[in-house]
Amino acid sequence: MIIYGASLSPYVRKVLAFAAEKGVEVELKGTGRPDYSAEFLDASPFRKMPALRDGDYTLPDSTAIVHYIEAAHPEPALIPADPKLRGKTIWYEEFADTVLVSCGAKIFFNLVVAPRFLGRAGDLGAAEAAELNELPPILEYLEKVVPGDGGYLVGDRLTLADIAVASPFANFRHTQTKVCPERYPRTVAYVDRILARPSFAPMVEREAAVLAATAA
Repeated sequence: MIIYGASLSPYVRKVLAFAAEKGVEVELKGTGRPDYSAEFLDASPFRKMPALRDGDYTLPDSTAIVHYIEAAHPEPALIPADPKLRGKTIWYEEFADTVLVSCGAKIFFNLVVAPRFLGRAGDLGAAEAAELNELPPILEYLEKVVPGDGGYLVGDRLTLADIAVASPFANFRHTQTKVCPERYPRTVAYVDRILARPSFAPMVEREAAVLAATAA
């Protein structure tokens, strides 16, 4: 199974961590950007990252991919069968993919992607505005819903909800975006615990090494 993309993307990172938690081996391949490879474009005609290739089957979009992996490899279940738990899991993934990533992308793109990978200055004002105005309400919401007892967002075990919500926080780490532990202790402890899992930790460490090299 091939995943096209780069793990610095929260969406790609989510898929890779999801597969790792499933025990599914995947090969990560770049897209070839800006000269996208033919095989990537075959899997993702609209250049949506990540994309999947499993034999002759191709599929773009992180949500579509994790649902495909869940159906193809049902154990351990990371998307609950119970209707209420499944609904919450899907909500948290949607929250992460839209609200949380949207905020994080404004910071990460302008502080990292634009200057280091595109060779142009980022909009520092937009990054600062996202950190000061958009991020606090998100953290306040998470502080209310994340477990304070070492548990998980949905039910009594890890689900896609935890993977999706934790993934964008790796980008906050890479930009040294402040998430105050005194103000958001439950959120900080929860994210630290999920990102410390073997499905995430080595990947985030490799990303940090890549970014350190680009800063040199």
